[in-house]
Amino acid sequence: MRCPFCGEDEDKVNDSRTSKDGREIRRRRECLRCERRFTTYERVDEAMPVVVKNDGRREPFDVHKIERGISFAVIKRPVSPEQVRQIAEAVEREISELGVDEIPSRDVGERVLPRLRALDSVAYVRFASIYRDFENLEEFARELRALKKAGGESA
Repeated sequence: MRCPFCGEDEDKVNDSRTSKDGREIRRRRECLRCERRFTTYERVDEAMPVVVKNDGRREPFDVHKIERGISFAVIKRPVSPEQVRQIAEAVEREISELGVDEIPSRDVGERVLPRLRALDSVAYVRFASIYRDFENLEEFARELRALKKAGGESA
């Protein structure tokens, strides 16, 4: 591992710990040249599918884009960053387990929606309005009625 401070290739590992969810290893390292310490994280590089956007463009799957989208939806809502991260990681795991080469972006958003709906109805409607791309106010009102009918008006 290259030292982020001096660029040296030689270091020693002082401490290794598994993350809470067991999906990555945190290592504290010390550079053998400058003796500064730094942290690295290791995780399995899972083969994730390419996301096919609505306009046909293709881009690599990025769990951070999911986190950002959810974060915008939960602004000023009682949802913690940890809850946002948990939803994004659950969606990432689900998509990884599909074993497909490509997935439409709409399918990614649809996998977020039920988790967000269970967490906060306002954030759910905000997120749905973007991912479902409502064409008019009636489509938006229909979604709100369905949410209210399902008992989601209290969040």
